[in-house]
Formats: sequence, C-alpha cells, structure tokens
Amino acid sequence: MKTMIVVAHPNLETSRANRALILEISKHQNLEVRNLYHEHPNWKFDIEKEQQLLLAYDRIVLQFPLYWYSCPPLLKKWFDDVFTYGWAYGPGGNNLLGKEFIIATTTGGTENCYQAGGDNWFTVSEFLKPIQRTITKCNGTYLPAFVTYGATAQDNDTYLSLEAKRYAAYIQTQASLLVH
Repeated sequence: MKTMIVVAHPNLETSRANRALILEISKHQNLEVRNLYHEHPNWKFDIEKEQQLLLAYDRIVLQFPLYWYSCPPLLKKWFDDVFTYGWAYGPGGNNLLGKEFIIATTTGGTENCYQAGGDNWFTVSEFLKPIQRTITKCNGTYLPAFVTYGATAQDNDTYLSLEAKRYAAYIQTQASLLVH
C-alpha cells in the first residue's frame, strides 16, 4: 500500500512530538513524507500537482498538532483549495473514492483532558468530526485517528520514542484491522 504522510506543523523545528513521529517514519522507505509548511511557505498550492499526488497514493495520513481544537490553518487551506467541487465531491467528484485517510495528531493535554468532564469537555474524536466529514463527503474512507496525548510533558523522550514506533506500525496496518 502506497502511503503519503502530509505533515502540517507551523513550527516543526520546535516540536518534540511531531519531529519524533517524523524521525521514526522516515526510517520506512514505503512512507512518503510531505511537509506543507516547508513546501508552501507562501501558502499557495499547485492544485493540479496536489491532486495528482493524492491520486498516486492509497492511504493519506494527515499529521498535525491539535491546534485550537482543529488543524493548523495551512492544512485547512489545503482542504479548501485541493478538495475541489467536481474533483473531490459533487458531480464527477469521485477522485478520492477508495482512498484511506488517517489523522495523526498530537495534544499537549493528557487523555483525561480530552473526555466528557475533562478540561477540554470533549474527546479528540469529537474535535476531529469536521475533518472526518470532509473526508467522507469527498468519498474517502476515514480510518480511526492516531493520537499522541501529553506531547508537551517534561522528560517524555522515552514516551515519544515509543509513540513514534507505535505510529509507524499503526499507519502501515491494513485497513481491515483498523476499522472495528
């Protein structure tokens, strides 16, 4: 299965968690990593090129830090610009049909913070619903998200290393094992 990881982190150089995830997946030759903020510093996309890249892969992983309970703004713009009417949805918009999508996100808060009654009131899954619906509206297959909680905790290098290995294994798992 050809897998592309679309990384959208505005300050990847200062991110311990997202850098740890990328460092681990870069060891796997079958995983293609793209960094939106590095590739598009002017926030302008070659829409046809982006669409051709999506067509070339079976599984697309969207990796980003949970940013104000959503994705960073450049990833939102990528959805807005690339998932076009007539290409991704609407009449003739079947180009993402059969493509698998996984969200891989990191949070500063613990898993307990992301539950009913927790500091953030809702689960990460609830916060990701708009992206999930975008993918399903565009005929993609939404697979369960991969979440690394507590990414900003002090002295968590061992934890991040273990999470990175778990991440690499997770995004390479067959879809039938991911969907319950």
